[in-house]
Amino acid sequence: MFAVTARTAVRVGRVGLRSVATHAKPNNANKFKFIAGGTAAAGAGTVTYALLGFGSAGPDWKKIREDIAELIDDDTAFNPSKDGAPGAKGGGGFVGPMILRLAWHCAGTYCVKAQNGGSDGGTMRFKPESDHGGNAGLGFARDLLEPIKKKHPDVTYADLYILAGVVAVEEMGGPKVPFRYGRSDAPAAREPKDDARFSPDGRLPDGDKHAAHLRDIFFRMGFDDRGIVALSGAHAVGRCHTDRSGFWGPWTNAENTMSNEYFRLLFEEKWTPKKTHKGEKWSGPPQFENKEGNLMMLSTDLALVEDPKFKVWAEKYYKDEQLWFSDFAKYFQQLVELGCKDLNNEVPWYKFW
Repeated sequence: MFAVTARTAVRVGRVGLRSVATHAKPNNANKFKFIAGGTAAAGAGTVTYALLGFGSAGPDWKKIREDIAELIDDDTAFNPSKDGAPGAKGGGGFVGPMILRLAWHCAGTYCVKAQNGGSDGGTMRFKPESDHGGNAGLGFARDLLEPIKKKHPDVTYADLYILAGVVAVEEMGGPKVPFRYGRSDAPAAREPKDDARFSPDGRLPDGDKHAAHLRDIFFRMGFDDRGIVALSGAHAVGRCHTDRSGFWGPWTNAENTMSNEYFRLLFEEKWTPKKTHKGEKWSGPPQFENKEGNLMMLSTDLALVEDPKFKVWAEKYYKDEQLWFSDFAKYFQQLVELGCKDLNNEVPWYKFW
């Protein structure tokens, strides 16, 4: 028997944007097992445990988080695009938003009715899903995560891709999103009828559509209007690329920072159809720009203020960033767990005291 004095958790984090993104320890429930005992003898403020034995350690989630955070902060990471965007090396913009998009697209294929798709399986590693139009450019994100996978071979690709998105949210100043692990890796490409972890093309949002399309996409996954608007707020970060989606530009001036600025801009800026690009006629798909032409919105973005039911929630998030943070964390966790079974909680170290 041994006694551990109860204590309060210390603040863990790094100076700057990394606040709670790296604070979780491995799930020590797999590492050693305790049974509580002897309370009165221990005295006030003390908890007594009996050590029963040791098991396999499993992935070191703290170190994996730290490695992901370092990647997100690495401005020499290779993310190529002809658009020449600032951020990482190669013109493809900051790494954090791209990794968040990877997690989103891994999970956003789920269908409640068909009971297939979702993040389990890490299926975007295989064709044809890797070549689906909505996933253009995400091969760069998967390539950047490959060294972390090799360093931590006991983590599945499916868990790694989702955890990377969770860490990206936190690294970019967003809310803490609970992460649960236990996703499997599919061994090879399969048809959805043969392996429910796979899904057909056409299940991701198309930016040139409107409110009805958003509801078709999100209702299929089991979300309501509030969840649609909350998750759409992820456009606070990142940008579109002419050599990926065909659209161009960032949604906000702070494309590497999670905030409700996206909702503010939707309401406060005037958005008009984009007609020119760098002095020439715009030849890409329909999109909208502010009067300076340096920011953009898609039809699906403007649907959030044009549709009365969406607008209710967009206006709430515009006025209350903490409400949006809270809702985004809730719905993003729901998104990345769609179709997953028997997931395990990632237990912070201080939960043992």
